[in-house]
Amino acid sequence: MPFPDFRDAAHPARCSERPAVMLIDAHAHLDHYEEPREALARIERRRILTLANAMDPASYERNLALAQQCPFVLPSFGIHPRRAAEHADHLAELRPLVEQSPLLGELGLDFHWVRDEETYPRQIEVFEFLVRTAAEQGKIVNLHTKGAERRILHTLRAFGVSRAIIHWYSGPMDVLDEMIAEGYFFTVGVEVLYSRQIQAVARAIPPRQLLSETDNPGGNRWLVGEVAPPDIVADVVAAVAELKGLPQEKMEALIQANFLRLVGDDPRLDTIRALLEKQAGTG
Repeated sequence: MPFPDFRDAAHPARCSERPAVMLIDAHAHLDHYEEPREALARIERRRILTLANAMDPASYERNLALAQQCPFVLPSFGIHPRRAAEHADHLAELRPLVEQSPLLGELGLDFHWVRDEETYPRQIEVFEFLVRTAAEQGKIVNLHTKGAERRILHTLRAFGVSRAIIHWYSGPMDVLDEMIAEGYFFTVGVEVLYSRQIQAVARAIPPRQLLSETDNPGGNRWLVGEVAPPDIVADVVAAVAELKGLPQEKMEALIQANFLRLVGDDPRLDTIRALLEKQAGTG
């Protein structure tokens, strides 16, 4: 089924075919597409660097296969908090995948959407294992924080994690302020097109710590009932630019520069850094 045309929807697009700046989708689940070929084609045509987050080992393997088909896909291994209870007794089996992955995600805690409180200790066990390992290896973590924002902040501080992407933050503003002070990066996604709360979060995040995401294919489907194409991330960037009082082109370049700064000199991400630097040099 083809993607809907968002260009004449309520949020006129702002989707673009300009190749000068690489768009960043810092949180997606490409393996969740029933048929990912069209999504991959759009990602490559628009040059959208896409972090393909995993939910579990099988999810990671599917994303690795998709990355072989598109140079703009960066797969990462993680255990989503909804899947944590299944893996808490098998942490040693996860270590080779953690070692292989250049960054870790999606991982975190969920004390809001996950209603079964009996799973919370197992969530914490898996989360702390992954954060501890990320800290030991100096890897970026891509975090799910819903309903557990302060606990996650405490854990990151305890293990000395300095490079973190906070995915789709919608928690307390005082914890947001503390996370900002720690220097973490924050993705703003499609909910910014609809939600005043998320717009307030986006306004609060300093421009140098902003990233963009789609959480495709589930994000927009959860909000309005239809899967959005990968290039809806351009609409997200345009909405954030408007909130910040910046031209869209400047915000696109800023987010690209932010992600490049997050990558830093990490040797595991040499290929991604080279891709970004090449694009920045032609912009």
